[in-house]
Amino acid sequence: MNRNKAKLKFNPNNFEVIEEGDYVPCAVSGKSIPLNQLIYWNVELQEAYFSPKEAQQRYEELKKK
Repeated sequence: MNRNKAKLKFNPNNFEVIEEGDYVPCAVSGKSIPLNQLIYWNVELQEAYFSPKEAQQRYEELKKK
């Protein structure tokens, strides 16, 4: 089965599908996140995260700047 990367717009409590697809990549790890399992994202950066671990890692990186 071919998997297609989706394009999303992240909002505070949900996301909008801009381009249909099956997954989005994690901004930190690059892992594929199926849309039905997407829970963590950053609205300001418009990034998706695979798990709380990656979200925390990005938070720590930003805090250093």
